[in-house]
Amino acid sequence: MLDNSTMGLLMKSNPVFECYAFYSCILILKMIMMSFLTVLQRFRKKVRFIYIFISPEDTAISKGGGEVKYDDPDIERVRRAHLNDLENIPIFLITGLLLVASNPPEMIANNLFRIYTFVRIMHTIAYAVFILPQPTRAIFFIAGVVINIIMIIYVILSMHNF
Repeated sequence: MLDNSTMGLLMKSNPVFECYAFYSCILILKMIMMSFLTVLQRFRKKVRFIYIFISPEDTAISKGGGEVKYDDPDIERVRRAHLNDLENIPIFLITGLLLVASNPPEMIANNLFRIYTFVRIMHTIAYAVFILPQPTRAIFFIAGVVINIIMIIYVILSMHNF
């Protein structure tokens, strides 16, 4: 059960929580936008006015008809970037909230939140927008994983009584 001091950490008056909430919302919006980027990529891939869809019933919305295709490399690249977000960002959201509840130093926590958001956005840009050569994408991915691990270790050490 949360006591009053912990609840105070989860309020707008706490600058660490305020920073966490801001960057969490940016990342959530990013995940939502990835759905639209996938749709946009499908419409960009039209051939002779025929759009590419993943479900047969979706072809009805296209005047020229549509093609059901599951293996377009450009569309699948965006979908994989979205899936990567769905696998990694929720871990940050949970771990970041636990970090806030552990009352970390403001500068350290806020910079972890900022850097994580930056590397996740850059990971998407490197993988699905401009397709930068490796190890660019790997560096951004690993940086995000390392930040999550740092936060997890901090929470464990600050919450566990040895």
